[in-house]
Amino acid sequence: MKAYPALDVRSGSSDLVQAIVDGFEATGIEERDRMTRVFFASHERRDRAAAALSDAGYATASIEVPDQDWARRSQEHLTPITIGRITIFPNPESAPVSSLQPPVTIVIKPSMGFGTGHHATTRLCLAALQTLDLSKAFVLDVGTGSGVLAIAAARLGARRALGIDSDPDALQSARENRALNPDARHVDFELADLTSASLPQADVVTANLTGALLIRAAAILQRALRRGGSLIVSGLLTEERMTVQAAFEGMTPIFELEEDGWIGLGFRA
Repeated sequence: MKAYPALDVRSGSSDLVQAIVDGFEATGIEERDRMTRVFFASHERRDRAAAALSDAGYATASIEVPDQDWARRSQEHLTPITIGRITIFPNPESAPVSSLQPPVTIVIKPSMGFGTGHHATTRLCLAALQTLDLSKAFVLDVGTGSGVLAIAAARLGARRALGIDSDPDALQSARENRALNPDARHVDFELADLTSASLPQADVVTANLTGALLIRAAAILQRALRRGGSLIVSGLLTEERMTVQAAFEGMTPIFELEEDGWIGLGFRA
């Protein structure tokens, strides 16, 4: 059984913990009473994050979490969530089958891939996607995680959506979710590293990453946009807004929304 390296951090604020582990590519965060559990793609990243948290005065404990256990516990607590015209369900059994179902219904099974729709940054990206006309658009989702944004783009009318991620486990999760959403046609997922891959040009690019990575990859993301295309970014904290905006100087701002201390931004090339 696949197990994921994680840290239990004693903290009253998961946002502060998130800011400290920002550069260590955390794959998920689970908030608990007076404690934050942070998941990582590798033991090396976890150990480096633990050292950084210790330097900042936080008490941490390293643990291994089986993926099936994490998914089971998540399914027990997750409920359907609606963002605009989209409602996301944690399993096929909970999705409605009557004619009263909302306009866009998506099933995203809980796993270690970021992006069930219950995290504020995912909600911000989903809200931004709904402000765009996606008909006939090619949408590129960078750091796709569970594939929720690519699948949502297809359900919102995109002619094609491509999700890329450097984590093979995330891609497996994304492909499993695609199979749960047969109405999401023309969605593909590929293994690619944002910083080294040659990205295809798209009409819309979504990037729910971290503030630090958005700044480092700003030029790459802009090159992936066709003329007049739209870029949606999130994963940044409110205090990172100015520096992230500055990294995309020259683009036209078209969207900004804040939720729970997180920011979603939209730009047009």
